[in-house]
Amino acid sequence: MPDYQAILEEIHAKVVAERPEGRVASYIPGLAKIHPDLFGMHLLTAEGEEFSVGDSDETFSIQSITKVLLISMVLSTQGRKIWSRVGVEPSGDPFNSLVQLEHERGIPRNPFINSGALVVCDFLMSLYDDPLSEFLNFVRRISGVPDISFDRFVAKSERKVAYRNLAMLNFMKDFGNIHNDIIAVIDFYCAVCSIRMSCGELARTFALFMNHGKLGNGEQILSVRRAKRINALMLTCGFYDESGEFAFRVGLPGKSGVGGGIAAVNPGKYSVAVWSPPLNEKGNSAAGCLALELLTDITGTSIF
Repeated sequence: MPDYQAILEEIHAKVVAERPEGRVASYIPGLAKIHPDLFGMHLLTAEGEEFSVGDSDETFSIQSITKVLLISMVLSTQGRKIWSRVGVEPSGDPFNSLVQLEHERGIPRNPFINSGALVVCDFLMSLYDDPLSEFLNFVRRISGVPDISFDRFVAKSERKVAYRNLAMLNFMKDFGNIHNDIIAVIDFYCAVCSIRMSCGELARTFALFMNHGKLGNGEQILSVRRAKRINALMLTCGFYDESGEFAFRVGLPGKSGVGGGIAAVNPGKYSVAVWSPPLNEKGNSAAGCLALELLTDITGTSIF
């Protein structure tokens, strides 16, 4: 096994020295004041060994990383029913684009862009009387952390500027692909995006996808086939219109969030989470992408 602790420390030193250019997300007021120099990284092996560096115990708003957990919850209980309402193709457009919804009659390209995640939220709202509690219980179950919760301030600030997401909801509602009240859907969406986790908690949560749908206690949450499908979606769609670049440079299934976090997996080997708030022009953590590229370069553990 590689000396992962020494490797993480080497990565940290190189990232600090290079200081990749990026800006903290400012369009969500609750994220705008995060210190740009924070950096954390945590790796969990399939054997259960854990390694960390930097601010890996600091919690942050996971934002769009939650979209992987949303679709996982749907697939774990409802199977393939969701795929009639959202696709599985890369979008090639920014995460908040409305362009394709017109041409594709309100069916989002995939569940990891905003429009797709909004449809998944709507789907869950039709299943449960209290979808927020049900989702939080699901996240606590797969993470093994009973006190994971929402950041009410971030959720409220994101809700105040949700104009484009509301436009998507109205658009999809007109095409019949949103079944619930759009205000209720946007409130649910903003809440689930605000969940706070640390790099360590994220790496343990994403062990589900490293372990082919199985928790550390042996419980099968997702079938092997569905876990494979989610990993495929993360590889092709997890970084918006930079997904191809990330696959090319890093070679791991993963998902980013505008809070500066990235969670990624090498199935059967490790799960890893990295956090650095400044984002590149595509909305992905600049230092996080570099750190994961260094990880797979140094260890030779890309999936390719």
